[in-house]
Amino acid sequence: MSDIEAKVLPLIRQTRGMLMPSYGKVENVEFKSASGHDVVTELDRSVERFLKAELQTLYPDVAFVGEEYGGDRNAERFWLCDPIDGTGLFIRGLEGCTTMLALVENGQVNFGVIYDFVKDIAYHAERGKGAFAGKTPIQVSTRPFDKSYFCYETRARNPDDERRFLSLRRSTHLMKVMCAGYEHVLVATGKVEGRVNFDPWGKDYDYAAGTLLIEEAGGIVANLSKRTYDYHNYNYIAANPDSFKALTTNRRVERALSDRVAQRRLSQGQPPILLPCG
Repeated sequence: MSDIEAKVLPLIRQTRGMLMPSYGKVENVEFKSASGHDVVTELDRSVERFLKAELQTLYPDVAFVGEEYGGDRNAERFWLCDPIDGTGLFIRGLEGCTTMLALVENGQVNFGVIYDFVKDIAYHAERGKGAFAGKTPIQVSTRPFDKSYFCYETRARNPDDERRFLSLRRSTHLMKVMCAGYEHVLVATGKVEGRVNFDPWGKDYDYAAGTLLIEEAGGIVANLSKRTYDYHNYNYIAANPDSFKALTTNRRVERALSDRVAQRRLSQGQPPILLPCG
């Protein structure tokens, strides 16, 4: 076990004692926006404050960025934290909520942990060292694309998103859990074959730990229209090798998911219709 695993994994597991007494029993809920899904509790804030304080003690030279209180994303090294991913599920006592933490160094995610505090399982990965559920190695599935299940995230707020969704739905079986962290775990442990983001709801703290977990579990992660991945860009495919190849070599699907095609049409003054629906 590396130094960072030895220090950070026991720390993040301490959040279970803070969270489980209120799991499914939260009384005071605040809404960040008009959306009924955009909620926050005092536990979101207290867990973030706890992790920030403890990590600053362990790593005083590493900055901290959290969903609730923000931080310095321009720092060379910083922790990126989502104290409760899936607060809505947590409030209702539903599985799928997690605590997520990633270490960003010089623009690259080098460590990530998704802690399922309900089941007390820490899914974690350090760049170049593999992915694990606790001490057990995990890996993406070997199922072929024609037998695949995919998670997805999109706002579906314009015709292009709808066409992308329809094209993806024609190609694979789609499912939704509503929590990015848990869906990344499903891919990394081989339960489903991949996850696709296009114009998603989330932020960097929703995806940083999970995309590294999938990579280290043997998956491939790349931004749409690219063969590389930048965690600042939230549009991406994360999948097992066979499904990734299928999605990026099937011209119909690739064009539907392509950012580049939409940008070119817009620059020409044309509506970004990427794919006929018929």
